[in-house]
Amino acid sequence: MTGDPIKSFIDRHTAAWNRRDAAGLSLDHAEDGMIDSPMFARVEGRVAIRGTYESLFAIFPDWQMGFDAPVADGQRLALAFSVSATHRGNFMGLEGTGRRCSFDGVSLFELTPDLLIAAERRFYDFTGLLAQLGVLRIRPAR
Repeated sequence: MTGDPIKSFIDRHTAAWNRRDAAGLSLDHAEDGMIDSPMFARVEGRVAIRGTYESLFAIFPDWQMGFDAPVADGQRLALAFSVSATHRGNFMGLEGTGRRCSFDGVSLFELTPDLLIAAERRFYDFTGLLAQLGVLRIRPAR
């Protein structure tokens, strides 16, 4: 899979992120799709996946993402991203702190032949995110 179909998928997916459109983002996933992420663990099925997007945007209502150029190999895709957001809602039992956070990460996708996400694995510094929100205190190495 190369060229225009991948570009169309990326354009559609990143536009939905930029609109914070939980319904649109979930429609990019196969009905039996899966996401594995530090924030929500393993989630299976489009309905459950939509719920994670809705939760994310309730916790971080100003969630902004920037994207690097994708790397594609057949039906596999890597998409690096940068996030900035303000913690407003309940996250892992922590009420909104009003703290800003930012981090970089990458999503690895396995796409179906009709360009839906069969599986997505997200990698980012979850410990750093928790430190920015005040959940963890990190000391510099000696």
